[in-house]
Amino acid sequence: MSQAGSQAWAFYREVARSGIVWTTRDEGGFPAPPNPYGRRAQPFWSSRKRVEKIIESVPTYAHFEPYKLTWTEFAQKWVPNLTRTKMLVGVNWTGKRAVGFDLEPVGVKRSIEAVMSEIERSGANGASP
Repeated sequence: MSQAGSQAWAFYREVARSGIVWTTRDEGGFPAPPNPYGRRAQPFWSSRKRVEKIIESVPTYAHFEPYKLTWTEFAQKWVPNLTRTKMLVGVNWTGKRAVGFDLEPVGVKRSIEAVMSEIERSGANGASP
């Protein structure tokens, strides 16, 4: 599995367990840089630690602050808005340039819901599905 693929899988698992999604913001709003294909992607992370690492290590993000969303806010408000504006979801971007998979919002939501369902079915209270 690629680094971006493993980060996406970690995103799904961690959000399914915690019910929290993280992004960044500053006084101008939320970043949504264009990807190499011209589509904008808003980055989201599955933990505060992950977003803080990007803020600390990627100069472009140094002036941003972590911004916490509940799963319900993300699923019911953000996913429809991102879809309507044709934005992608950047999942657990990493590295010196903050890169990773940029995915369709509805697909991200469905993947997290699938992991949540698996956790619920297994009765594992967050154990790996």
